[in-house]
Amino acid sequence: MKINNQSWNFENSYIELPKTLYKKQLPVPVIDPQLVYLNIEQLNELGLNYFVEDKQKLVDYLSGNKVPEGSIPIAQAYAGHQFGNFTMLGDGRAILLGEQINHNNQRYDIQLKGSGQTPFSRNGDGRATLSSMLREYLMSECVYYLGVPSTRSLAVIETGEKVLRGDINSGGILTRISSSHIRVGTFEYVSHFCPKEELDIFIKYVINRHFPEIIESKNLALQLLKVVMNKQIDLIVNWNRIGFIHGVMNTDNMSIVGETIDYGPCAFMNIYNPETVFSSIDRNGRYAFGNQSKIAYWNLSVFAGALLPSISDNREDAIKLAENILSKFPEIYSKKWYKMMFKKLGILNPITDDIKLVDSLLELMKESQADYTNTFAALALDKATKDSLFKLKDFKTWMKTWEGRVESKKTMKNYNPLFIPRNHLVESALKDAVWGNKKQLDELLYLSKNPYSYKNDFDDFQTSPEGFDSTYKTFCGT
Repeated sequence: MKINNQSWNFENSYIELPKTLYKKQLPVPVIDPQLVYLNIEQLNELGLNYFVEDKQKLVDYLSGNKVPEGSIPIAQAYAGHQFGNFTMLGDGRAILLGEQINHNNQRYDIQLKGSGQTPFSRNGDGRATLSSMLREYLMSECVYYLGVPSTRSLAVIETGEKVLRGDINSGGILTRISSSHIRVGTFEYVSHFCPKEELDIFIKYVINRHFPEIIESKNLALQLLKVVMNKQIDLIVNWNRIGFIHGVMNTDNMSIVGETIDYGPCAFMNIYNPETVFSSIDRNGRYAFGNQSKIAYWNLSVFAGALLPSISDNREDAIKLAENILSKFPEIYSKKWYKMMFKKLGILNPITDDIKLVDSLLELMKESQADYTNTFAALALDKATKDSLFKLKDFKTWMKTWEGRVESKKTMKNYNPLFIPRNHLVESALKDAVWGNKKQLDELLYLSKNPYSYKNDFDDFQTSPEGFDSTYKTFCGT
């Protein structure tokens, strides 16, 4: 395809799928769109850097007030298990403008989030608060620069309209960029509500678009399950590495390409505790930090169930084949998780006893309520933190054993960030930004670009107010 450097370069491959998978839907215009943030780096990556000269025109596009040339806007249909309960869903407040092809022939979904009602809005207003969109902008950028696969944010627009979410809030629209917006829940929708022929078509579409290396496989659905399982394992291991808690791992929030998506009630863990939950809607700890791998397995089991008709015409055979793939999850996850933890400790050639070294450290951290990020950073820097962990006799014994095993402090510094977006700083920055003062948010975004720079002074950003996290709650924002 020829690239025109002065125009959008859209494809709309999704509309070539059966019409049951989407509804054509124009964004709903807003009264007074104003640009709050624009990600210049992402703009360049998309091949849209010429808009720097005409930001007002870009604002018109990214607010939904004008449809880009070549775009065929749609709302995607999907279903999902939300806290274990199956629900028919779909893009209730998001519009997929299309797939932008950049100068390297890379394909990116461009989606407007908060762009108005769609056929899937389920009596919602289709809008989003400015605060929740700023939160996703910040968190997605932080996760990206921490080296974890993620959707990204191109821009945040303030709409000039008000949104009612308990209180009256300023409205906002986020432009989300991703490899794909196809979810586990998309497969659930196709499997539940479409004929098998359409499931087969959809599977081939997904493989051709995202995993062309397996297109010659004898059993496409089974091979897709295997690839997606490994993508999910890698993602959760990475979340564990940086102390990230997604907060709402419903199947409709799990991307099949292994990118972090839907930054609603997400947060970072400060004090190490596998039971940590910040989401206001997760009252039973289903999506707690330590449960994320278990939920990934649960979601993959749902994904496998959606694929069964295409795995084999004989349901019993299909179940056995899928179970054979899923049965490997615990071992693969455990190996990858320990490999990651060994690198956090600078161990490059692990031995069996190193497993105990990892397990005992985490137990000591939990008992002493040590800060997850700071503990590993301190080990990499050969200095103690103020946490009581470093005063414990058992920890000093652990240190002597570890010092005999550590091989690479450089590896530790590559795997252990010094900077994460601390919860109290995120909330303070968002509160100010909604009122027009972006100083704190600008600083967090700036620092997020170099979270592994051990040359930087992050001292002011490495501690949390005592007791803050014990009452801290994050919200979905819908």
